This record gives sequence, C-alpha cells and structure tokens, in this order.
Amino acid sequence: MPYTYEYPHPAVTVDIIIFALHEEELKVLLIQRKRDPFKEHWAIPGGFVEINEGLEEAARRELYEETGVEKVFLEQLYTFGEPKRDPRERIISVAYYSLVRLDQHNVRADSDALNAAWFSVYDLPHLAFDHDKILDMAIRRLQGKVMYAPVIFEMLPPIFEIHELQRVYEIILRQKFDAASFRRRILGTGILTPVDPRHGGDGMRKKSLYRFDPEKYARMTQKGFTFEIKLQEPRKNRKGK
Repeated sequence: MPYTYEYPHPAVTVDIIIFALHEEELKVLLIQRKRDPFKEHWAIPGGFVEINEGLEEAARRELYEETGVEKVFLEQLYTFGEPKRDPRERIISVAYYSLVRLDQHNVRADSDALNAAWFSVYDLPHLAFDHDKILDMAIRRLQGKVMYAPVIFEMLPPIFEIHELQRVYEIILRQKFDAASFRRRILGTGILTPVDPRHGGDGMRKKSLYRFDPEKYARMTQKGFTFEIKLQEPRKNRKGK
C-alpha cells in the first residue's frame, strides 16, 4: 500500500542565472514568460524539478529548453524558500549561476518562454516572483567569487591581454584599478601562462598575450596553492599635485 505523508509536500524548482559581458556591461540572460503567473513578465530561466532527476540535471534541462544554452559551468547559489514567493503553491527554488562568453551561445526562446534576451544587470525590467532578490544575491556572490577563484576566465577568450582581464574585473566589481598594480598582482599569482606575442604590424610593438591553464591551476591547488587577488583602487593625487 502506498505511504501517506501527514504533511503536504512543497514543490521544488530550479532557477539559473547566466552572466556574460557585452559592450562593457555585465549582462544576465532572462526569459519572457508565456504562461501565468506573471505572464509576459521577464524572469530568470528555470522550472520544476521532475520526480526522477537531480537538481543540477533539472537546471541544465530547463536552461536548454527555455534558452537553448547548454554545456556551461554551473555552481549552486542558494535555496530560496519564503512561503509566499510563488502564488501557485508552496515552492522551494534552488538557484544556480554560471559565467559564459556571450558570443558562444545562440539564445532562443522555447518551452514556456515567449522570448529570451540579454539585459544589463543594472538596467532590468520588472522581474517575476522574487527573481530580483535572487539576481541581487547572484551578483554579490559573483563579485566575491572572482577575488578567490579563477571563474572570471569563463568570460574571456582563450588568449587575452592583461588589460582585457583587468577590464573584466573592473566591470564586475564596478571600480577602476591601477594598471601596473593589477598586472603585478595577477601575474604574481602564477596562474597565467605567456603565449607567443603577435605583431601589430610595421612599427607597432608586440602585444604580451596570456592564457589561463586549468590543468596548471589544478596542479598548483593540489600542492596547496590558494588563489586570492587583492586589488586596490588607484591612489588619488594629493591636493595641489
């Protein structure tokens, strides 16, 4: 005979925050809902967890079904469980976040989405449910994470210049850094590998190029290395200088 529980069961959903950089801005991928509640409102991609699937499996499925995005790094963010966060029923949501290169993913609306599009995280439409709170926490987590884990390289091309890496940090953290200090600190971590410089043409200097080597980083961490980059804003000139 089937077991009967004394207490009602809450439903479980997943929400997936996808960050990317484009046109000097931190962007987030949103979908426009096709159904009620919050029909035609913009929301973070996500949906219900099926009875026989894991949480991350559900997150990847929902992300692909609603936006076409797949094969991305996912990290669990937080569990949101306020009793009235969803007007339909008692729903607990497990949120994930990811960093991607925007040019590597062709987003498309599908499933229960009318549309899918990138928005600046600082210029958003009204979001459904409690997704403004979820996104706010994801931004704060990202700003902390880039200081002690090399996740930022998910947003960069395989080969880059130091000033390009610095600009990504500046966009995410919303502050400027002294170029010489940044270069010294990031190269001091030892996680970047120089690559052969390319010529800029006649009369132009060679550019110093680098890449992040995940295998090298893994070997370093196995030996006790801990990534941490402490950045300081440029010192302002003293009065009269």
